[in-house]
Amino acid sequence: MKIIILGANQVGSALAETLANEANDITVVDNDAEKLQELKDHIDIGTIVGEASHPDVLERAGGEDAEMIIAVTESDEINMVACRVAYSLFQTPKKICRIRSSSYLVSERLLFGKNGIAVDVVISPELIISSYISRLLDLPGALQVLDFADGKVQLVAVKAFYGGPLVGQEIRLLRQHMPSVDTRVAAIFRKDRPIMPEGSTVIEADDEVFFIAPRDDISACMSELRRLDRPYKRIMIAGGGNIGLRLTEDIEHRYQVKIIERNPARCDFLANHLDHAIVLNGEASQQDLLIEENIEDTDVFLALTNDDEANIMSSLLAKRLGAKKVMAIINNPAYVDLVQGGEIDIAISPQQATIGSLLTHVRRGDVVKVHSLRRGAAEAIEAVAHGDQASSKVVGRAIETIDLPEGTTIGAIVRNDEVLIAHDDIVIESGDHVILFLIDRREIQKVEHLFQVGFTFF
Repeated sequence: MKIIILGANQVGSALAETLANEANDITVVDNDAEKLQELKDHIDIGTIVGEASHPDVLERAGGEDAEMIIAVTESDEINMVACRVAYSLFQTPKKICRIRSSSYLVSERLLFGKNGIAVDVVISPELIISSYISRLLDLPGALQVLDFADGKVQLVAVKAFYGGPLVGQEIRLLRQHMPSVDTRVAAIFRKDRPIMPEGSTVIEADDEVFFIAPRDDISACMSELRRLDRPYKRIMIAGGGNIGLRLTEDIEHRYQVKIIERNPARCDFLANHLDHAIVLNGEASQQDLLIEENIEDTDVFLALTNDDEANIMSSLLAKRLGAKKVMAIINNPAYVDLVQGGEIDIAISPQQATIGSLLTHVRRGDVVKVHSLRRGAAEAIEAVAHGDQASSKVVGRAIETIDLPEGTTIGAIVRNDEVLIAHDDIVIESGDHVILFLIDRREIQKVEHLFQVGFTFF
């Protein structure tokens, strides 16, 4: 696929690397020549120096032949104009636009579309991240919570602790422990090394276990692997930017929320827009402020500023002062591995979450959901099966007979409103939503090929 990516920032660069490794023809546009050269030095892509929204720049980038434009510059306005220009001049089939300002999103239906700015897909990183954190808060003890099939199914990552009923036992005993709950262990990561789970696989303490189950059964499954954490009540948020505001709006009716913001004018804005949350003016790394606001009684401390170093330091301080759990947004991928699982319980990578949403619209076949996992090494996808036994490699076949790539497992199938946990004898039907886990994302093309319909279907 010929794809033009506008913006060589962290999201644009990470996306270019992901897609280039999947044999796509990628061109990246940015006005920073040095950044583009650095990118070109380690991946095989084309680069164009210039303003992303200018017609001549888009033409030089191959706009006439491009099948997709992904606009992820730091400017909402440039992203929108670039999509409009691509549609007006080149009739580019698919245009994906990153929008950060909530003002544009309020009028999304009216603004975007062929008669408006001509954007096919709007991606809001702030909305993606706030939804991601909200799911983590609703499921205490989880490292990741990923929704599939409109929330009917969840893929959850937890760390197995000493004392869990299944720790030290084989996976096949899961059904004995929970006869009324159907679930499947999709993958296990042991000391960052992936293990394909089989019935005889023994779960060890400190294993990172990914399991899939219907939403209502998730807590019961978690209790087999670790002591269930008490539901959270008190949340403290450092940073009142777009993510902090969106998250607080989402959770302030369910939790007691305090939000710390250093800018007085922004504090006034937050106070006028929030109903129940307490807005505090100050620095989250200020020890006296945290003590004064009873940090020791806080269930979760969330560092959500744009500054990685500030997020790390305020999280470490909050943990030392008694916060039970700390989560921090970390933009620099090199920092994520350094801090995850130490004093900082969960490090959240915005670009990985955003890339997952972007990949949903890039994948071949009918892919409706993509989640990037393990810092981009693994992937979970929801694909819709189409066709019949003659035209499809999956429809009309039992799971055990499907030629899945190495390191790939089918976790669940959603048929209409029914959730079927994947067992070897289940036969896939046309229209089924199939949820797959890929330990090695490099195998994605083989998975895409499985779900593409042959010509005999048409």
